[in-house]
Parts: sequence; structure tokens; C-alpha cells
Amino acid sequence: MSYLVVGLGNIGEEYADTRHNIGFMVLDAWAQASNIVFRSERYGAVCETRFRGQKIILLKPSTYMNLSGKAVNYWLQKEKVPIENLLVIVDDIALPLGTLRMRKQGSDGGHNGLKDIAGTLLTNSYSRLRFGIGDGFSRGSQINYVLGSWSEEERKQLPSLLEKAVEASKSFVAIGAERTMNIYNTK
Repeated sequence: MSYLVVGLGNIGEEYADTRHNIGFMVLDAWAQASNIVFRSERYGAVCETRFRGQKIILLKPSTYMNLSGKAVNYWLQKEKVPIENLLVIVDDIALPLGTLRMRKQGSDGGHNGLKDIAGTLLTNSYSRLRFGIGDGFSRGSQINYVLGSWSEEERKQLPSLLEKAVEASKSFVAIGAERTMNIYNTK
């Protein structure tokens, strides 16, 4: 059985170190820990790994955040991955830094990447791992915050937070969304 784990972000150096690219950062941490390398493929950077006997395709879409659905749909079809084996990793300003929330389905919560995926797949019934990036911005400056670089304090915390998100993603593959939610959706 195959799994598709998608980390959302934007391509390009100007976005590389931004909060909005936390999905890319989680997959980069996973790849580095597994000694695997992404390669450029259609609609994204892709690599393959295995965990507990399961084939996992890691995807960082090259379609930009707001058009992520095209890449997700293409790789689901190409690899014949059932939608229940899809996990999308995304930033969330409604959660404190590093807080993880897995859901088996749900709304896009105002996130344009999730909105495009749901619109392309014609369903909100796919798992997502929301990674809290905090809400340290004043009214009207949300875009600058999300597309802004990490503070030095945040940067110090990132390695352990990324490791936790990789563990949660592997747990999704090993024991499913429901049981993973019981473990990682804590205060």
C-alpha cells in the first residue's frame, strides 16, 4: 500500500525560510533523517521512502501554495494512492508555535492551499496535519507574518518541532489518523 505525504509551501529562495513553508520544512527534515534526496518531477520535488513496510511518497508541490491541488491530484493518480492514505502538512496561525493538530477531514480554515486541494479533489475528506506557527502579528499584517522569516527564538525551537511533526506523519502511516490524533492532538 502507498501513502502520499504532501508538505505545502512556496518554491523560490524568497520563501525558503518563511513560516508559510513549514510543510516543506517538515518533509526536508524527514528526508534528511532518512538520507533520501528530493528530485524534480512533474508538479513538484519528490522522494520515496519506506516506513514499517509501507511505501511513502513525499511531495513538495512546485505549483505554489494556492495551486497545490493540481500536484496533489496528479501524484494521487500516478501512484494510485487512495485518498484515505493522503496526508497534507500545512501551517496554521490559529495554533501556538509547534502545536500539532491532525484531522481526518474538515474545512480549509481559510488556508488557500487546502482550499485548492479540496476544490481539485472535490472533497474535504482527506487527512491534514496542521502545524502551529503562532499569531504574533498585528491586525492587518497576517500576510507579512506568514510570509516572514522565523525569529531567532523560533529558529532555535524548530529542529525539535520538525522532528515531532515527522513522528506524527510516520504515525499516520503506521497506525492511522484516528490513533495518531489521540497521541499528538494534545495541549
